[in-house]
Parts: sequence; C-alpha cells; structure tokens
Amino acid sequence: MEDLRLDEIVEYGQNVGRGNLLGVEPYMSAADYASQETFQTRLAGYLSVAAQRGWLGDRTVVVWPEYIAAWLVAAAEKGAVYRAPTLKAAMQSLILSHPLRFARHALAAVERDRIVASLFRMKAAAMATIYQATFGGLARKYSATIVAGSIVLPSPRVRDGQVTASDGPLYNVTAVYRPDGLAHATLVRKAFPIGIELPFTAAAAMAELPAFDTPAGRLGVLICADSWYPAAYDRLREHGVALIAVPSDGMTPQQWASPWRGYDGASAPPDVDPADVGRLTEAQAWRKYALAGRIALAGARHGINVFLRGELWDLAAHGGCATVVDGDLVSEGKGSGAALLNLWL
Repeated sequence: MEDLRLDEIVEYGQNVGRGNLLGVEPYMSAADYASQETFQTRLAGYLSVAAQRGWLGDRTVVVWPEYIAAWLVAAAEKGAVYRAPTLKAAMQSLILSHPLRFARHALAAVERDRIVASLFRMKAAAMATIYQATFGGLARKYSATIVAGSIVLPSPRVRDGQVTASDGPLYNVTAVYRPDGLAHATLVRKAFPIGIELPFTAAAAMAELPAFDTPAGRLGVLICADSWYPAAYDRLREHGVALIAVPSDGMTPQQWASPWRGYDGASAPPDVDPADVGRLTEAQAWRKYALAGRIALAGARHGINVFLRGELWDLAAHGGCATVVDGDLVSEGKGSGAALLNLWL
C-alpha cells in the first residue's frame, strides 16, 4: 500500500449484481517504465488491492488514465534515462543510445516535432508488445474488461486480438480488452489533440468513434479532450451507450485551481459561454464542459474520468480531479497520491 501511494479508496453505491466501473489513478515514476516487468508490477499492484475488496469480476470495467503507456517509449533503456532530472535530458540520453535508428526515423519524419515523433516510431514495436502483454494479461487474470488508458503508436491496428504498430501517422489511442485478454477489434483514436500533441499526433475522424459491448453494458470511451465536445456525445448516443469512460492525462494542483484558459487545440463548441474563460477555474470548467456536464447528451447515466498521477522526470505532481457520474450525482476525487474509485452500476 505504501509503495503504491494509495491515499484515496472510495466506493460509490452498492453491489446489486449489475457490475461496476473501476477507475484507477496510479502514481507512476520514471523507473516504473524501465521494463515490461516493472510496468506490469506497478499496475498489477492496484488491481490486487481492488480484488481484495471484491471490486473485480466479469462485469467490471477498469479504466486507466491517458498516456499511462505512452511513457513506455523509455522502456529497456540505460539507467541514465530514468535518473535524468528532466524529460528533455531523458530524451537526449535515449537519442544518444540509438543514434542511427533515431536518425533514420528523423530524416523520414513529416511531423512538426520530428524529435518526439521519431522517438515514438523508434520504440513503437516494443511499446505495443508491453502494452498488449500488460493490459491483456490483467484483463485475462481478473476476467474483467479493461480500458487501457492510452498509448502513442503509428497507425495502430488490432490483429487477432493483438494491438500492433505499423507505418503512418502517430495517434493517441486506447484499446479496450475483453475478459479473455484479447483486444476489441476497433481502437479508440483521439479526435481532438490539444496544442502540445498537434506537432506529433494526428486527429482521428469523429465518425470513427466506436462503442463496445461489455458484460456491464454498452461502453463509450472518450480520450481526455474529446470529452469536451458535444459531437462526441452525439456519436455515443447513436451507439446507444450506457457507460462512458474518460482517460485523461494529469495536471498540477496549481493548474487545476488556476483560471481556465479556454479550449486548446480546436475551436470551442457553440454552446460554450466565452465569458467563462478566465472566470471559471480549470476544475470548474471540467465539471461544466466535460463528462459531468455533457454525459446526458449521450443518454448515458454512468461515467468515470480518471487522471494520471506521479513524478515523471520534471513533470511532477501530476494529478487531477477524478469525476464519477451516477445519474444526477457527481462526485469528485480529492487525493494527491494514487486513487481507486469504484462505482457500482
């Protein structure tokens, strides 16, 4: 428990046999990405705690945060990468360890941020392998459905239940794993990358947003910023979803309490009040314009939004205000360490 940094374990509702949404906000460090073993061990620790509480079963949908697997770009590298004081220094160390491989990808890159794009392409195959082994393995072990946070891969696809990378644009994507450990055939691709993502990731078409049949009900997944756009909920309504999972990246407590700067990466939808920019805090804007404020547009009653937490190089104090929606009831997580949030359906 101490190693997991779990300071928030919350249960909403009662078990009436309809299943549950289990949100996991892990507390991650750079060293957790050193190998497949370290990554699996860290994530398995949180599900072990959930299992002890009876929160895992064949009608459970586990939701992990955005970018939980993107940092696997650092897997199987020298110790200097994980000890680096800043992300920039870690990237420099990674490049110096693979100068020829990196150069080949950098010369072929067409993205504005060729460095980041090349690093992701250089490590894509290994990242996909660890992603598949970890989340597929956890789904199979606990016979649960798993929304596997997100990972950045070039034109990823699912073949025979396995997530693989190929050639093409980079996407921020989420796989949904069935209780048998195989990935659903369709991946969720982020449709509205934010400003820091646009230089190296492509935007997916909203028409491609899928839904998934799970033992707990029909599920929709919106990757972070996608949950801020009515068009995403309109699409999920067409799919007839009952549950919505939103994996999000973390932010510092200071950012969470700071004035909201408005939409980032794409234009604000017509229903957004321009006067809210600078007037609402970031936390208040999330509640009004993201999952909590828009879930009814999809016709769904149950949803959960989780954030990545931890200390990743100089990206310290990650966190966010997790949101659990049960009909008209909206609850928000408050911990600064890791969290487990269980919503009975």
